[in-house]
Amino acid sequence: MMSRIKRLVLELLDSHRVMTLATNRADGWPQATMVGYVNDGFLVYCWAARNAQKCANIRRDSRVSAAIGSDAPRPLDIKGLSLAGKAAFVADEGEATHVLSLRRQRYPEYAALPPLVLRQGPEQRLASDPSPGAILLRIAPEIISVLDYSKGFGHSDLVTFSERDLDVHLQSVSHDWQANNNASETTSGAAGIIAGQRGS
Repeated sequence: MMSRIKRLVLELLDSHRVMTLATNRADGWPQATMVGYVNDGFLVYCWAARNAQKCANIRRDSRVSAAIGSDAPRPLDIKGLSLAGKAAFVADEGEATHVLSLRRQRYPEYAALPPLVLRQGPEQRLASDPSPGAILLRIAPEIISVLDYSKGFGHSDLVTFSERDLDVHLQSVSHDWQANNNASETTSGAAGIIAGQRGS
């Protein structure tokens, strides 16, 4: 049975749309950027430009951290999480299509945008779907710190995630992501977790 803390993790992931993603630069400086995201259970996804600095960082070092949360009118209502995990580039078309459908559900306002040719100013770069030049990242958490101030101001709980935690949700929605598992963009880590668990 899923623990109360892991249920809270899912609640927090499902109820937010923006996170701070931290990657490791070659010169040792951490780099933090704000990104929109979607989640499929405990797996977190976001898109980035192929030539973005964070993608270069991840190609060299797949370890990432992320933080998700928001302010609350009452201090004891504050809830949030920070995670450490491994990022991988998604190459499987079935997985990417599934995540795109999650994005359309999470960001319905993008579907109402006028055609690109009619837009001016800041709206010019907005699109209902990510551009062909974007790459999809999958983040598989290994440990999450959950803030829940209702249990005491500043209270946090640490929870670790196993391959089984990540795979339970994958099987429950019957993904079939093995068609393109030899694609060159896929890296180890989370991709290996999915391939190994689905093949067992």
